[in-house]
Amino acid sequence: MKLYVEGGGDAAILKTACREGFSKFLERAGLAAHMPRIVACGSRQNAFDSFSTALRCGERALLLVDSEAPVAFANQLGDASKAEDRAQWLPWQHLRQPQGDGWLKPENAEDLQCHLMVQCMESWLLVDRTTLKAFFGQGFKENPLPAATNPIERVAKAQVYASLDNATRACKTKGQYGKGEHSFKLLALTDPVKVCEASPWAKRFVETLQARMEQTEH
Repeated sequence: MKLYVEGGGDAAILKTACREGFSKFLERAGLAAHMPRIVACGSRQNAFDSFSTALRCGERALLLVDSEAPVAFANQLGDASKAEDRAQWLPWQHLRQPQGDGWLKPENAEDLQCHLMVQCMESWLLVDRTTLKAFFGQGFKENPLPAATNPIERVAKAQVYASLDNATRACKTKGQYGKGEHSFKLLALTDPVKVCEASPWAKRFVETLQARMEQTEH
């Protein structure tokens, strides 16, 4: 099983950091014995194209990209706390909409092969405040972060980035948050349990990957 993820930019060193960050996150999510091969694709368009090519070649594959925007309720009907309802969600419909990427669902692709970080990977990082504080250390300010009671998937991507910038502006050791420098190191330390509790789309991703990797072993 290959997991095609958005992230890592064009530099080899960043792609390596991306793979390592997601690997550590998934190991901590309980997949250490059943890990997919993680393919850091750089741009989201490249992730989609690589995933589509894999399907055409008959490979078993999943796609993971930022949603970039809130997911319309019409594409996530039912009870978000129920696995059977999450399994019916429509990520391809979200990605093809005019405000999205205009991607058509590849031939033979299923909705359960497409997964969204809502609204971006940094949304996952914001969920684990303990790790953020420990990572950035002296100078980190929690006040600029969105209220913990605010559902993380409804926090706009621009606000996620701005809050991280402002929370780390006075940090001396690590410096202000930088996507290339910090994002994947933080992902490797972030608690998947907290992420899945706060983000139903993250839970859908982890439980789908767990199920499919277990099928691969049998």
